[in-house]
Amino acid sequence: MSVGEILLERGLITSEQLETARAARKGPQDRIDRILVRMGFVEEREALKVVGEQMCIPVVDLTEVKIDPALLKQMPTRLIHKRQLIPIEKTADTLRVATAEAYDINAFDELRMLTGLKVEVVLASESEIQRLIRQHFGVGGSTIDEMIEEQEESEDVELLSESVDENGDLIEMAQEATVVKLVNDILAEAIRDKASDIHIEPFEHNLKIRYRIDGVLQSTPVPPQIQRFQAAIISRIKIMSNLNIAEKRLPQDGGFKARIHGREIDFRVSVVPTGYGEAVVLRILDRQSINLSLQQLGMADEVLETFETLITRPHGIILVTGPTGSGKTTTLYAALHTIVSDEIKILTIEDPIEYYLEGINQVQTSEKIGLSFSRALRSFLRHDPDVILVGEIRDRETAEVAINASLTGHLVFSTLHTNDAAGATTRLLDMGVEPFLVSSSVEGILAQRLVRSICKNCMEAYTPDYAALPADLKLEPGQQLHRGRGCRECRHIGYKGRLGIFELMTMNEEIRELVVQRASAGKILRAATHAGLRLLREDGWDKVRRGQTTPEEVLRVSKA
Repeated sequence: MSVGEILLERGLITSEQLETARAARKGPQDRIDRILVRMGFVEEREALKVVGEQMCIPVVDLTEVKIDPALLKQMPTRLIHKRQLIPIEKTADTLRVATAEAYDINAFDELRMLTGLKVEVVLASESEIQRLIRQHFGVGGSTIDEMIEEQEESEDVELLSESVDENGDLIEMAQEATVVKLVNDILAEAIRDKASDIHIEPFEHNLKIRYRIDGVLQSTPVPPQIQRFQAAIISRIKIMSNLNIAEKRLPQDGGFKARIHGREIDFRVSVVPTGYGEAVVLRILDRQSINLSLQQLGMADEVLETFETLITRPHGIILVTGPTGSGKTTTLYAALHTIVSDEIKILTIEDPIEYYLEGINQVQTSEKIGLSFSRALRSFLRHDPDVILVGEIRDRETAEVAINASLTGHLVFSTLHTNDAAGATTRLLDMGVEPFLVSSSVEGILAQRLVRSICKNCMEAYTPDYAALPADLKLEPGQQLHRGRGCRECRHIGYKGRLGIFELMTMNEEIRELVVQRASAGKILRAATHAGLRLLREDGWDKVRRGQTTPEEVLRVSKA
């Protein structure tokens, strides 16, 4: 009986799924169990169990096995990379290896010949084997090995990597299959880890690659030999981004699209010259990640209810404030996604357009041709909009045009770089906007930050040291908090994903009067708090008490 038939007999798949997998089979080497896993019809571990039973090979969970780095170094790296074999134990005359490919007899024979040891095979998840290879050998390790082999076979290739002034040679190198594969490995690993940015940074003795995951930069392992291919990697990214590979003295900006793991991803690229070569940052714009509703952002019920009321008003200005990377754009897009319909016309002016939204007219600023926020806004008013989104209010001119738009019957969304909600009104006054204009146009101000969520897979309760907790974090006697132990799901960090903490200030008569009087942000904050404003920290502590995040995260992104 075949693996597919056994899975069907055990009720793990349906007959329709089995037929679909058989139809997708491209040849005898394309195994049915792999296709079923690839299509998401069955868990990889369930399919492995059946294969193991058929071949009398035990199945192991590599997350519970401690890998000896010294043993890895003794193994032929070519076999580890190309045959996906991980050594897990060695005795006097036997080597125990984990593989996802139980039928690869040639690989086991080759390993037996190269090591002179008996080979005992166990089955393990392919994804776990690949994770361990990346962890111990770095991203693109197999590709680097292949590139080094090619260099050793041809002295000309060695010269090419050093001839950085020869642009023709660099173009040729950057388009070689191995360099293309290496850059693809770097991009794919970032998408797999749900990174928002990729930093490629040259230093004197190494090339460092870091991913920003959940708002925090984390170094990713790379082979030490990767520095030899620094020029080729940078040139490949420049070619993909339509940048000038001959220009190495000035900063350059560009971008490209790529299909990774079946999804279309946009990359925004920035290249700057440094002392040891060009550094590159790629901003990852994954369209799937922006399709959030307001309910998914993490707003408390009362904040969500008030904000939903604000965004359906016929006119006025709604501001979202916070530092760079605090999720302001995501919140505004979620708001637009909530109100978009055939009955209203929505226009946006952004710098740049990060995500394209269905049913919304989006315009990108261009300083080269003089298309600024304020100029686009003036044109928008003749385009009969109901709702306008201004990417950011940066100067007095933009602020005044936005305010006039709101006073003439338009609902305007925008962002400001201020630390809290109360500071937004004083920021507008500092720009030179008249107090009565701010008072009469602004309807609500949402301040926000992003905190990392505790990994649900390894969450545990603990009793904190109450004396060490912040004074404003109120807990019941004996109340426990939560944290993540660290597991493979969260890269052993204890956090996975992010959620927002919010502070929503709605304008009332007292606050409007204080704005007209040019009152300080402190006075406005006191009035708003008296009217029921819940501060960022208070919202953060609520999420700590609910076990959604940790005190350290709230302290990291907010001030007392």
